[in-house]
Amino acid sequence: MTSAELRKAIIASLEDQGFIVEGQRIFPPAFDKEQIRRLHAAAVAERVARARSRLERHEDRLLRWIAAGGEVVPERIRPRLVAVRAGTEAELLFRYAALHWSVPVSSGYGRRLRFLVVDEQNDKLIGIFGLGDPVFGLGARDRWIGWDVAARKERLHHVMDAFVLGAVPPYSFLLCGKLVAMLVASNEVRGTFRQKYGAKRQSVIRGRALDGRLVLVTTTSALGRSSLYNRVAYDGRLLYHRVGFTRGSGEFHFFNGLYQAIAQYAAEFCRPTAKNEKWGSGFRNRREIVRKCLAGLGLSPDLLYHGVRREVFVVPLAENAREFLQGEHAQVRWWDQSVEDLFRFFRARWLLPRAARDRRYRDFDPESWRLWGRKGAAE
Repeated sequence: MTSAELRKAIIASLEDQGFIVEGQRIFPPAFDKEQIRRLHAAAVAERVARARSRLERHEDRLLRWIAAGGEVVPERIRPRLVAVRAGTEAELLFRYAALHWSVPVSSGYGRRLRFLVVDEQNDKLIGIFGLGDPVFGLGARDRWIGWDVAARKERLHHVMDAFVLGAVPPYSFLLCGKLVAMLVASNEVRGTFRQKYGAKRQSVIRGRALDGRLVLVTTTSALGRSSLYNRVAYDGRLLYHRVGFTRGSGEFHFFNGLYQAIAQYAAEFCRPTAKNEKWGSGFRNRREIVRKCLAGLGLSPDLLYHGVRREVFVVPLAENAREFLQGEHAQVRWWDQSVEDLFRFFRARWLLPRAARDRRYRDFDPESWRLWGRKGAAE
């Protein structure tokens, strides 16, 4: 593909997705949730297509983890956290489940923890969540904490970002997305983080020991304002605090069939930004690849501003999280909230009342979740 052809294809792709292209800027046609899902559809379809060669042969087995409605007894639900390790069945299931999200799910950056939430009554999947390194600059988060650049650089390693979080059907009908959100704040997650990223580990860039204290989790809504995180509380205290919105920038709208051509163009004609030598050579991330390509084609980097703003939430894991992150306190006063205690609260507050008035979960058929069709079926 020539430069002129790629430039033309990029503009056409943005228009096909529903963006309004005005000069060197783009605008989403509307901010309702269904329209935002449509904007993400091309990127989601591309991810599903790319995953097919790795996961399709496992689909029959992975679907056995998805409950039929009749296999769920709300009064007997009991969640168990399963930490995902590379090269395991749990990792395959995590990747497969994430392909069903209505927005493209990243793989996470840098440090990474991934979890399955499994129902012990039937060994079926309730939901998933993944934590990765947070972005360096997130204005809403930094204002809530009270960070300047120096403090953020010094203490950002105490923060992780939930890059995917939610329940799968039929548990999603029972508001178990809120349960998964609550379990992010559990003692067990903090403990897993401490075990993996404790004092024996060192920062790759700064070369210093990390102390393994996870104090804050951030996340952003997928579709504008969030109902999932709304009023998620425990013991009379909000777990998820609204702190603002993102600026509406990113690169999901380039993660379709054109991304490989964009990456190839950047590799041939663009120079990576200088990096810390410990990171290795090459482009820093996918955003840099897209930005460099756009500039090389004579298109504005403002095309990265898609206008789909996400609501930002912070989840303090300690009573004095803000003071600790500001550097005012040296010790952390943790909130004590185990998986068992969080679930007990969720069960009484959300699960049993929903199960009593909404029986849709009983009609769910796992076959409706199949991505690629039965083996041997005609394409």
